[in-house]
This record gives sequence, C-alpha cells and structure tokens, in this order.
Amino acid sequence: MKNLAITKQVQDGLTPDSVLADLLEGNNRFVNGKLEGADNAALVQQTTGGQFPKAVVLSCIDSRVPVETVLDQAIGDIFVARVAGNFENADILGSLEYSCKVAGSKLVLVMGHEACGAVKAACDGVELGNITHLLSNILPAVHQSAEEVDGEANSSNKAFVAKTVENNVKLTMDRIREKSPILKEMEDAGDIKIVGGVYSLHTGKVEML
Repeated sequence: MKNLAITKQVQDGLTPDSVLADLLEGNNRFVNGKLEGADNAALVQQTTGGQFPKAVVLSCIDSRVPVETVLDQAIGDIFVARVAGNFENADILGSLEYSCKVAGSKLVLVMGHEACGAVKAACDGVELGNITHLLSNILPAVHQSAEEVDGEANSSNKAFVAKTVENNVKLTMDRIREKSPILKEMEDAGDIKIVGGVYSLHTGKVEML
C-alpha cells in the first residue's frame, strides 16, 4: 500500500529511465490485477503543501483509459494532460513545460490508445462544430498512414486506424520537440525523456513505441 508521497528529495533522485520502468511496472500490476492500493487520506495530507510528480502523461479523454489507474499511480505521482486524440497544442505544451521545467518531472509519456474515437473520426473526415478543428490536429497522422497501409483509408479498416493511432503518437512527440525548445533542451541534456506508447483496450497493456 502506497502511503508516502513523492518528496523533492525523492524526485531529485529519479531518472527518466527509472520513472519509465516504474510506470510500466505499474501497468503490469494493473494487467495482472495486483494494484498496490493507496492510503489516499495520508497522501492528501502530505501533498497539501506541494507536489513533486515524477512524470507527465499526455493522453486521450477516453473514459476507458483512466491514466492513474492503468499505470497504478497515486495522488501526487503524475501529472495528466488530456485532450481527445492526445495531441499537443500551445496550452498542452505549456502544461508539459510546467510539469518538467518548473515542477521537476523526469518523463513525458504520450499515450494513445486502441480504436481511438477521435482518430477514427479524423480518418473519416468528420466535420462537426469545434470537433472539426480538434480533428485537424490528427490529420497529419491520417495522411501518413494512407501511404503506409493497404486498403480503405477510413475507420472501417482496423489496420489503418491502428497505424494512425501509432503515427499520431509519434508525430505528437516530434512536434513537442519541435515546438518546445525548453523540453527539447531538457531531453538533449538527459534531464527528461519524451516517449510514446499505445494502450490496448483488450489487454490493458501499454505497448511502448
């Protein structure tokens, strides 16, 4: 049972690789039904004066992918930024920069997921209100996948959707480095790592890309 929140001293001793290993171990516990559990009351008390999370996860809003749960993380452990389709924009980038440069997180994990509804909608060229603009962020991945996958370039093609989910994660990682000199500099210096993975709705496992 987790009953001690991460302190500044603990956070300072972490490395990007150790944090990634920790998140993947947590995911393995989730998959195997062996969640650690947490003393939430104790963690709430310990974190009222500050927070020192080890990572920030950029994920989709999908209700089937509760990030802290599937990575077996507790109060104070990770930042989570969520937007349908898990892509970056100026506000998300600012959130990632705050997490790492200001608050000391060691890892940026971009986490897509199987059969993502936003990705499917982008594959199908859906236009509806503000959703139209949102989906425009995913179109570069759609166009790339169309050159890499045989068959129809729409959501009826499961292989096309799966490749687009992967490409969307990879392109998001590329754009984070391109649009955030702060995060790129931190990664180049070895202070953080920017990594990507895809969550399986069927198995609950996060497969790293």
